[in-house]
Amino acid sequence: MKQIIYCIAAAFLVTSCTPSQVATTTNETNSMNTNQGIDRSVMPTPGPSPEVKVGKPESFTLENGLQVMVVENNKLPRVSFNLTIDNPMLGEGDKKGVKSLLGSMMGNGTSTISKDEYNEEIDFYGANVNLSSTGAYASTLSKYFPQILDLVAQGLLDPLLTQEEFDSEKNKLVESLKADEKSVTSVAGNVRDALVFGSTHPFGEFVNDKTVQNVTFADVQSYYKNNFLPNNAYLVVVGDIKFNDAKKLVTEKFSNWKKGNIQANSYSTPKNLPSAQINFVDMPNAVQSEVATMSVTNLKMTDPDYFATLMANQILGGGGEGRLFLNLREAHGWTYGSYSRVAGDKDVNRFITTASVRNAVTDSAVVEILNELGRIRTELVSDEELKNAKAKYIGNFVMQVEKPEVVARQALQTKTQNLPADFYENYIKNINAVTKEDVRAAAQKYFGKDNARIVVVGKSDEVLPALQKMNMPIKYYDRYAAEIEAPKKQTAIPAGATPIKIVNKYLEKIGGKDKAKAVNSLKAEFTMTGAAPQPLSGVMLQMAPNKDKMEIKMGEMVVMSQSFDGTKLKVSSMGQSEEKSGQDVAKEAAKKGIVEQAFYTEDQLEMVSITPVNGKDAYKIRVKKGGTDVLEFYDTESGLLTQAISTQETPQGEIPVVSTFEDYKAVKGILFPHKLTQSM
Repeated sequence: MKQIIYCIAAAFLVTSCTPSQVATTTNETNSMNTNQGIDRSVMPTPGPSPEVKVGKPESFTLENGLQVMVVENNKLPRVSFNLTIDNPMLGEGDKKGVKSLLGSMMGNGTSTISKDEYNEEIDFYGANVNLSSTGAYASTLSKYFPQILDLVAQGLLDPLLTQEEFDSEKNKLVESLKADEKSVTSVAGNVRDALVFGSTHPFGEFVNDKTVQNVTFADVQSYYKNNFLPNNAYLVVVGDIKFNDAKKLVTEKFSNWKKGNIQANSYSTPKNLPSAQINFVDMPNAVQSEVATMSVTNLKMTDPDYFATLMANQILGGGGEGRLFLNLREAHGWTYGSYSRVAGDKDVNRFITTASVRNAVTDSAVVEILNELGRIRTELVSDEELKNAKAKYIGNFVMQVEKPEVVARQALQTKTQNLPADFYENYIKNINAVTKEDVRAAAQKYFGKDNARIVVVGKSDEVLPALQKMNMPIKYYDRYAAEIEAPKKQTAIPAGATPIKIVNKYLEKIGGKDKAKAVNSLKAEFTMTGAAPQPLSGVMLQMAPNKDKMEIKMGEMVVMSQSFDGTKLKVSSMGQSEEKSGQDVAKEAAKKGIVEQAFYTEDQLEMVSITPVNGKDAYKIRVKKGGTDVLEFYDTESGLLTQAISTQETPQGEIPVVSTFEDYKAVKGILFPHKLTQSM
């Protein structure tokens, strides 16, 4: 079963590629009508930087305060529009989840149009519409703009907010939060912001299973009434439409939107640490560590060093050519990628570096990240690095600048960030003006090293011993970002406990070794959630010693099948078939029966440690299977197998797969787990 999730994820991974539109440029070039005089051994001299013509909006403001910007672009018969409510920061406290639930209810119809009718009408026009608690986005053919604007206006100003819909969305959110409880990536993302901004700051709050239970339907209604207002709202319309036509339609659809008093709370400004510190979160199921260094920034897009900071970040960790990537991935092979991010904002923000690394090299990764931070803060970057960083930014800017969503974002940022009217016309010039000294100064100002907050989310018994030797203070937190005591030291393995004894105890617990060996066929029907847009159904057939067949459906459509006849392993996904080889086949061929543990031999088992799994101690045993190692965890009290960690070959390389086994039930005298959760 361990390959199911990967195959399904691959089947539903759809990459949409569209031709990029190149910005209008003015550039003098010299042409030659013959090849005479060309020295092909000399690289051509680059021409002058292009002059980008950014679409300028025409604006008007409704009496209710809604500010509207229209950018005419007649190249394609399409119109897109983006409504953004730019309210001041507002925390939700112990009811975090109100905005999230409101957002999930928006777009589910109106008081006069049912959810199905609303969505069917949008589909009829072939439009792309998304409504949220902070606005809306829509894209449509220009001839259908009046109808789509009308539907969006109705959905925003008269949403169908009912107790029944609230209960449904809340249940969905609760279920998704349960799935995230064991997600190392999700926990890391939540805890990082809570620690760097503070758990009471709006940017540090995160929805969790505790806060969402406090949210009532009345809270959602109140938030919509008091915060979904036009006073701080901006509507940007881009595309094939005349200004006067857009003004008439917007005025007609949004003039009845009532303004109100917008709540503006004050929050203390987050501060950086006085000195570097490790913040550790123990995730017993982690097969790799999420490592981040963070510091608070107050970078504004209007700051003189804004463009220098962009260049510094690009060189440090802006992509595959960044120093962090080249160090941690290319030089050491510790991670699939390591990056850094910084942004200018009217409110407080943060600088962050990230990497997902193997447990065994977590401390080494921290050291190398800090080394790179130190290097860019003290040494001048090379001419080549700065040239490449500028080229990438300018190239991306030119390629993106005519896309409707980019034009809309630029128009909005010009308003909300108080940018000069010529900010984007001068963008390339300002990038080119950055010097190596500017880059170093920006890194010194915004890229914290000596006061960095180093957040590590990982498995304590495999990661902490090395981190504790780094001569750096460590504080410990739970997944809610609450400070706790240090994890307990690893439990010692009892005298006389051997891997084969533990496996035999498991076999006795599920019904006996002889019964387990005697199982010669198995049929399992199952449902699967989380791997596709809707629940999947499947059936798996196994025949001893190692033959199996599996089929997974979405409704009546087969989305994936897999079979092994003892020699050949065939996988079919979304109509594409493939015959596997190598390690995949070896794993299948190595099986000796349905209940594999009944056939384990002492020489293929190795005791590793006792480690917590879901809050309970478990024996961690390494099992050699078909040329690969699998880690199995057996509860020290119940004796049951609770977790297994294997590896899966993917186009991105080898990745760990964590399988958790629960809900054991008897089938013809043998206990089988009836719930399997996989994460990868």
